[in-house]
Amino acid sequence: MTGFARASGTTGPVQWLWEIRTVNGRGLDIRVRVPNGFEAAGEAARAALSKALARGQCQLGLTLTRPEAAARVRIDEDLLARLAAAAARVPRPEGVGPATLDGLLAVRGVVEVETEASADPERLNRDLAAGIDALVADLVAARRAEGAQLRTIVGGQLTEIARLTQAAEECPARRPEAVRARLADSVALLVGSGGLDPDRLHQEAVMLAAKADVREELDRLRAHLAAAGDLLAQGGAIGRRLDFLAQELGREANTLCAKAGDISLSRIGLDLKAVVEQFREQVQNVE
Repeated sequence: MTGFARASGTTGPVQWLWEIRTVNGRGLDIRVRVPNGFEAAGEAARAALSKALARGQCQLGLTLTRPEAAARVRIDEDLLARLAAAAARVPRPEGVGPATLDGLLAVRGVVEVETEASADPERLNRDLAAGIDALVADLVAARRAEGAQLRTIVGGQLTEIARLTQAAEECPARRPEAVRARLADSVALLVGSGGLDPDRLHQEAVMLAAKADVREELDRLRAHLAAAGDLLAQGGAIGRRLDFLAQELGREANTLCAKAGDISLSRIGLDLKAVVEQFREQVQNVE
């Protein structure tokens, strides 16, 4: 299933951002990209996602931003004043000029440069873990919302498959009298050409009629529909099982089309195949 979520925060001077994108996948594939030194946080995130998700391709990334720390300059004015006064009182030897401001500022302790402290590693790891929890919760909520919409769509497709299955069941071409009429016409045509044993033709016709019967296909279609309906009612991670049922529904629809001996039944079979294919494509989005 598709999904997107992000979680961000600031820890000391460090700004961090978790971001995840998910797309459809037959299994669960989680790919994590984190800055060097944060591999442990990446593995913890992978473990959290593995518990929350069952299917899909996931791209998870962590971005850290450390803005350049603004240096703060502090001048000890009292110390500077004392040094200036002391320098003024000291007799200057010949050839030595008076004390200058840049010389006094160069004295240790007069000027101090302070930089912002770096983030506490333990606190940063705690904040990153909390961010992952929020990220996973948002992602699961988004996927559940999408799943609710997909449930309506998939349920409608199953209803249409059931309707077409019933239409095939009630198709006039499947009635015994219609089958007998088609076989009788075929046998009469062949017998009329001469040189053929009518009894043998009738035996072959009966065998062909048995092979062309779609009763088993209709029964299996209904069984698969019932199983799919149970899965929808059950909820949870049902995407793979729905995918399997979609394949089975498609197989039965193909067989029905192949065995249909009448154009009306063939049309129903083709419509059935189209809806089953739509159902198969849609369940790829289901976790």
